[in-house]
Parts: sequence; structure tokens; C-alpha cells
Amino acid sequence: MPSANVRISEETREILRELAHQEGESMQEILDKAVENYRRQKFLDDANTAFAALKKNPKAWKEELEEREIWDQTLNDGLDDEGT
Repeated sequence: MPSANVRISEETREILRELAHQEGESMQEILDKAVENYRRQKFLDDANTAFAALKKNPKAWKEELEEREIWDQTLNDGLDDEGT
């Protein structure tokens, strides 16, 4: 896998080293997981911000609720639970 050098503080390096030791993984694996977790958290935070803005707009929120009602109807589309 290609790699790149990234500068981090000495404090962060020591934390990374300790986590790697505790988990029995490489520092690279711990860093990869940390970045992925940060990416996921950022996605959720951004989605929550957008959702809060939607709820503050009465017209847009009403449209959202109406669309949800339409989608809820698909739950009763006539298919049985076993997919036959």
C-alpha cells in the first residue's frame, strides 16, 4: 500500500504508540481507524446539522413528513415476510 509522511505532534505520536501497544496493532492501523471514525462522525454531524435546518423550515419539514408517509405505504406492498 502506498504511504505518505504526515507530521504529528510528539504528544499525538505518544498517544498513538500507546494505543497501538494496547490494541496489539500497528500505529498505522490505529491511525487508519481514527481517521475513518472521524470521517464517519463528521458525516453524521453534517447530516444532523442539515436535518436540524430542515426542521426549522416549516414548508420543507411538511414536505418531508408527506414524503415519509408515501414511503411508509411501501411497507404494505403486498409481499409476505418470507419473500415469496
